[in-house]
Parts: sequence; C-alpha cells; structure tokens
Amino acid sequence: MEVRRNFPSHEDGNGVDQQEQAPRKAKGGLVTMPFIIANEAFEKVASYGLQPNMIFYLMNEYKMGVTGATNLIFYWSAATNFMPLVGAFLADSFLGRFLTIGFGSIASLLGMVQLWLTAMISRARPPPCDQFTQHCKLASPAQYSLLLSSFGLMSIGAGGVRPCSLAFGADQLDNKENLNNDRVLESFFGWYYASASLSVLIALTGVVYIQDHMGWKVGFGVPAILMFFSTLLFFIASSLYIKQNASKSLFAGFLQVVVVAYKNRRLAFPPHDFNGYHREKCSEYTSPTDKLRFLNKACIIRNPQDVSPTGVSVNRWNLCTIEQVEELKALIKVIPLWSTGIMVAINISQSSFPALQASSMNRHISSGFEIPAGSFGMFTIITLTIWIVLYDRVIIPLASKIAGKKIHLGVRQRMGIGIFLSGLAMMVSGIVEHVRRKKAIEQGLAGNPHGVVNMSALWLVPQNCLTGLAEAFNAIGQTEFYYSEFPKSMSSIASSLFGVGMAIGNLLASVVLSTVDSATKNGGKESWVSSNINKGHYDFYYWLLAAMTFINLIYFLCCSWIYGPCVERVGKSGVEGNGFEMEKLSVPGTPC
Repeated sequence: MEVRRNFPSHEDGNGVDQQEQAPRKAKGGLVTMPFIIANEAFEKVASYGLQPNMIFYLMNEYKMGVTGATNLIFYWSAATNFMPLVGAFLADSFLGRFLTIGFGSIASLLGMVQLWLTAMISRARPPPCDQFTQHCKLASPAQYSLLLSSFGLMSIGAGGVRPCSLAFGADQLDNKENLNNDRVLESFFGWYYASASLSVLIALTGVVYIQDHMGWKVGFGVPAILMFFSTLLFFIASSLYIKQNASKSLFAGFLQVVVVAYKNRRLAFPPHDFNGYHREKCSEYTSPTDKLRFLNKACIIRNPQDVSPTGVSVNRWNLCTIEQVEELKALIKVIPLWSTGIMVAINISQSSFPALQASSMNRHISSGFEIPAGSFGMFTIITLTIWIVLYDRVIIPLASKIAGKKIHLGVRQRMGIGIFLSGLAMMVSGIVEHVRRKKAIEQGLAGNPHGVVNMSALWLVPQNCLTGLAEAFNAIGQTEFYYSEFPKSMSSIASSLFGVGMAIGNLLASVVLSTVDSATKNGGKESWVSSNINKGHYDFYYWLLAAMTFINLIYFLCCSWIYGPCVERVGKSGVEGNGFEMEKLSVPGTPC
C-alpha cells in the first residue's frame, strides 16, 4: 500500500470538507504513532517467529515428509505474500485502511490461537511416532483442516495489516499546513522501518529460541499473546485516528481500460490533428502514446454526452482517460523485467532446507549456548541492513571520491547484481551441503537423520550473507525501479509488485521441489530431497537452482536491453516519465 502524496479529504454527502469543519489537531498526530507502530511490530514478531521452525513442527508432529511439509510452507508463504495485494484493493475501494487493519489483526489473532490449539490439544495432531523407524498414522482430515485454516487466517491477517499500516500512519501525520510536514513524515518512515527490521530479528532469535527450549505449547503461545496485544493496542486508540474514506482503486481503473478498449475495438482512431481523446484536467498529455496502441481506444470520445460539463467522464466503464491508459501501459511494459525477480524469490524462499542442515550440524557457540536451527536466517537480515547503511554512507561516497566524480549504480544494474549474487548463494549452499553430507557418511550417520555431524553450523553463514546481499541489491532495486518508472498515481502498484513476485516465486518453488522429488526417486532411488537429509542430495538441488538462476540472469540482460532507457538515464530524447514518447501540452499560468 502506498503512502499517497495527496491524501483525500473527508467529504459528506453535500461535498463539504469535514476536515475544514473540525480542526485537524482534534485527531491524528504523533500520539497515534506508538499504537500503529506497535500493531505492525507485534504482528511481524508473531508471524515471522512461526515460520523458521515450522518445517520441524510439520515433520515431527504431523508426520509429513520433507517435500510435503516444505510445499505446505511454500503455499502458506505464497498466500501471505499475495494477500496484501487483495488487502490494498479492499482498503482503497471499499473498507478504508482502519477497518482493513482491524479485520486483519483479528484474523491473524484467530489464526495464531488456532495454531496454538494444535499444540495444546493432543487430539489435534497424529499420535507420537518416529516416522524414520515406524509406520506412523497420518493426520486426519479434521486435524489437517484445523492446521490449514490457521495458516489461512494468518495469511488473511497479513493481507490486512501489512499493506495499510505505513500509509495509515502517514494519514495521521500528513498536514500540509505544517512547515515541517516532510520532516515529520521522514522521521515516521525511519522509525517504522527500524521497528520492522528489529521485529524480524526478534522473531528469528527470541521466538525461535523459546520454541527450541520451551516446546511448541509455549513457542506458539507467545506469538498468540503478542498478536493479542497488537490487536488490543490498535483498537484502544480508535478514537484518536484520522480515518480516511475508501477511494477509487487503480486495479478497477486497469480493468476499465481493458473493458472499454474491447467495447471500442471496431472504433477508428481519430486523426492526429484532431483531439478526440478524453484526458484529465491539467493533463500533460494531448494524446496517448503509440505503444500498445489498441488500448488507446479506451479513451476515444465516442459521444460528447459521455463527458460532463466539468470535463469528467460520466461513466468510466464507457470512457477512460489517457492517464488510465498510460498507467496500464506502464505496468505492462515492466512485466518482463519484473518476471526476472521470480527466480530470486524462489531462492529466498528456500528456508526449510537450511534449517534441516543446521539441525544436523554443531550449532554451539560456547559450551552452554547453541544457535537455534531456525535462527540462521538472522544473518540474512543483518547482512541486508548493514549493507544498506554501508552502501549509502560509505561505499558510494568513497567510490565517488576515488573516481573524482559521482558514482551511482543504476537500479537495473543493482537488480542484475542481485540475481548474480543469488545464484552464487545457491552455489555456496550446494558446496557446504556436499561437504556436510560427505562428513555425515564418513561418521556413520547415513541412516540417522537426527545425528549431529562434527562440523560447525557457522559454515552456513556465508550462504545466508550472500542471500542478504542478493536481496539488498535485487529486492530494493526492483522496488526503486517500479517507483521511478511508474507515474506517481501508481505508487500502490509499485509497492505491491515485489510481494506478488514473492508469492509467485513461492508457488513455483513448490513446483520445482515436487518435480525434482518425483523425477529423482524413480526406480526406487532415494530422492534428492529425501526426508533423510544424509541419504538425499540437497547439494544437487541447490546446484540446480544455481543453474536456473544464471540462465535467468541471461534472460534479465535480454529484457533489460529490450526495455530501453530508464527515467534516470533519459535526457532530451523525448522519452519521459515511464519511458514512452509523450506529447505534452504546456499551458503557461495554468494552476495545475
């Protein structure tokens, strides 16, 4: 969900601005920030704290194989990454941000309580059994339903809270009459992202540690309690919030363009010297661009009665604006480059196998402390955070000083570097696993997946650091690319595209895993992704992902070349804004 640059005002049925009737100071302001930030922070601690060890819960308590358990986690992650797009649409079009966050918080709480109940109630799980030495009874449909519905509710909850929280906080602080308004918003964004990063670190360390040392009952109960406080704190401050009304959604606008263009498919284009296109007041366009020209028919004025005396379309399902058409074109144009990030998302989603590797290695830092197997992902977050600070504050200034000119890596360069580093991370993962598996066999642990190999789990740190660097380059580069290429009105789409890519990456990761499993166990052979990590070949699986990533890098270079220049590289070539040729109407003195 975007932080809008121009926030809509509250209007009653007579078009009277309610914010003019009541002083802005009556609601909103800094007093609401602790409640909004706490809501998001607690939600992140609770939800992210459940994921790292989930592979062990599903395998040990639900007797699932590694392929089935990992696929289930992929589906859960895909739903969690996709639902914010649905939440953004509902908030923009129907519910508004307050209700969307409220419903999302309640859904997350219910989902976490249900998951906690699966640990508390023994009949909610299959009976205890060692699946490696015994024939175990699988979970019943009712037991699976309770588990899956808890995952579903948590995904719905994330879809309500995550896309709206930042923008809802900005609603409380945005005051154009305040001379320091930009500084206040900047400060809020800083605190918001700092709390988000800290929340993930706490989840990957504290919550995971509790699960490892106090069991699932306490380990799942703590996130449920945190989510309860998240929901409670948000609703306690209900009377203090500024609650913006729902407004028109871009998603509906895209659909309108497609529908109207199809309706007008037999309509002839107006001549170049005749302005027969509908545009918004003070628009920079005189006519739509020639790229994807068939969509231009959506903004052709068929009947003068379709336009009101104020210049507004009477029915957007019969007549769209040039701006709507160009927004959809901008989205379509970035789709090929966006698709190159899906492979990175597949690699990032491989959290289950590193956890299994770590559980079979020596994780002791000292005689009295060992790192939980699910906590090694914290090295990814730490690396990402440190790199962002060093890149902006040290590396770029130092490189510019040495070169004697300003050095800047373009967004697509960073995206390409991220893809390369992601492939390198998979290569290193395969090498470390190859060594670990060889040592396990040498130490007589081939038939014992619970055995601990005499090899430090700190060998897993380099691959996590490379993954963090890959995410810092590619994920941040992607988001910045969308923001720079899209019109300002498409900020919500820009902030949502990476999450949608992650969701599709999670689903495709499941396809890749299932394909590898079925293809490698034919003829009675042991699957590469066997539940017995010492008999499988996770190293081959990692190297397969590395090969796919480097092929994807070539695909990225092709898409980048076809895309042409970005906004940041555009000079006076006539290419402007989102990379399309525009004819601009300049009206001196027009109050736009």
